[in-house]
Amino acid sequence: MAARRGLTPVIAGTVAVAVAYGSAFLPGGAPRWAPWFMVAGIALTCVGSMALGAARPGRRLGPMAWALAFAFIVLIGGFGAALLLPASEGPGSRLLLGLPLRAALVIYGVGWLPALLLPVVYARTFRHFTLDETDLERIRAARRAGEAP
Repeated sequence: MAARRGLTPVIAGTVAVAVAYGSAFLPGGAPRWAPWFMVAGIALTCVGSMALGAARPGRRLGPMAWALAFAFIVLIGGFGAALLLPASEGPGSRLLLGLPLRAALVIYGVGWLPALLLPVVYARTFRHFTLDETDLERIRAARRAGEAP
C-alpha cells in the first residue's frame, strides 16, 4: 500500500512533465501553463520517488510523511517563486550569497533545504520505521547461511 502511494505521484508527475514538454510542439510554442505543469511534475516525481524509497511493506511512512510534504512545498515554492520573478536580471542585479536571486532560489531553496532536512529525518527514523529487529535477524540468518564452514 505504501508503494502504491509513492507510485501514484511518480506516474502523475511523469505525465505532467511529458505534457509540459509536449506542449512545446504546439503552434506558437509552449503555452503559459506549461512551466507550471513542469514544476508540479518535478515536485510530484521527486517526492513520489522519495516515498517509494522510504516505504516498507505493511508500514506507514510516519514522520517521513511530514518531511516529504515539506520537500513538496519547498519544491513547488522554490521553482514557483523563480518562475514568478520578473525577467529583469542583468549584470547589475543584486546577488544573494553570490548568485542572482532566481538561481539562489533554486540552488539554496530547492537544492540545499531538502538535502539538509530529509537525511536527518530519515536517519532519526531509520531503526523504527525502516529497519527493525525482524529485518536484522533475517539479514543475520542470510549472512550465516552464506558463510563458509
